[in-house]
Amino acid sequence: MTTPTPTLTVVVMSHRPEVREAIAGAVGRRPAPDLPRLRFVEAAHVADVLGAADAGEIDLAVLDGEAQPTGGMGVCRQLKNESDDPPPVIVVVRRRDDHWLATWSQADAVLVQPLDPVTAAETVATVLRERTLPAVRG
Repeated sequence: MTTPTPTLTVVVMSHRPEVREAIAGAVGRRPAPDLPRLRFVEAAHVADVLGAADAGEIDLAVLDGEAQPTGGMGVCRQLKNESDDPPPVIVVVRRRDDHWLATWSQADAVLVQPLDPVTAAETVATVLRERTLPAVRG
């Protein structure tokens, strides 16, 4: 009998499937050796993200800042201001100049497209370590 391997759930939100794929591909299933494997859940709609967050099913949300009709920055701000225990959030922006806006949204981190796989994996690992890893180890 084997013990199930722990996984962390990462919701990736964008109205564009190719953006969701690019984010998951850049981060990878195992962004760092000290973290459990990631399970990506794709979300095309804000309601999917909010519902999963309310149910406590998200270890991390990675949100497309350019998503339509509601961008990831707005969803991030809503999660951070309306949830008692919001998940950590990374906002993906298309222009480096939008970094300040993602910070305003209360994002835990910001990634700039085109995504560099090394930077994406390191950013996800850092955010997960800061919030989630103590609970996984404990």
